[in-house]
Amino acid sequence: MPDFTLYHGNKNYSSWSLRAWLTLKRTGAEFDEVPFNLGIPGVREMIHHYSPTAKVPALRHGELIIWDSLAISEYLAETFPQAGLWPTDTAARAFARSVSAEMHSGFPLLRSHMPMNIRRSCPGKGRVEGIQAELDRIVEIWAQCREQFGGGGRFLFGNVGIADFMFAPVVARFRTYAVPVDGPAADYAKTIWSMPVMQDWRAAAEAETGVIPHYDL
Repeated sequence: MPDFTLYHGNKNYSSWSLRAWLTLKRTGAEFDEVPFNLGIPGVREMIHHYSPTAKVPALRHGELIIWDSLAISEYLAETFPQAGLWPTDTAARAFARSVSAEMHSGFPLLRSHMPMNIRRSCPGKGRVEGIQAELDRIVEIWAQCREQFGGGGRFLFGNVGIADFMFAPVVARFRTYAVPVDGPAADYAKTIWSMPVMQDWRAAAEAETGVIPHYDL
């Protein structure tokens, strides 16, 4: 029996669950998954048995519970240093943490008006006033990270890691809402979207039957 259990939401909708799942997959550790359909009544009470915030994701390691996707990522980076989840260079690591924290706490319009919904295609939806500045900032982050720290590779900091996983749900949103990107940003989005682990998550999302109605309006 694996030492790790990840409690997560619908793979179609739960962007925070995706981040934790990708990070855990990168460690190579075996883990069990306990999914919750976030669209059913009483689900928060169910989740509260496993997570003190009644939110997902939450990670159990033995008797320890870690909640919040960024805290989970930091814990896994410490537990599996060989996975290279953060850059080894001090400056690159500080930058990676900064952009990950910015993604974690920022971009409120993107979250509210372009929620992750892998099964859907609705070009142009969610283009409210002010959201373009958030979209432009994301593309700026991708360009700056790859130019300064990417070493000519496909990911933000050379090797795939937590910073890339923090932006993976954004790539999904860009596809759902047909956000126009070109050049290096388009190449980066294609790289993330085509990762084998991302394809596995996408296939599971497509196979789900649970829905969250207000995300499908």
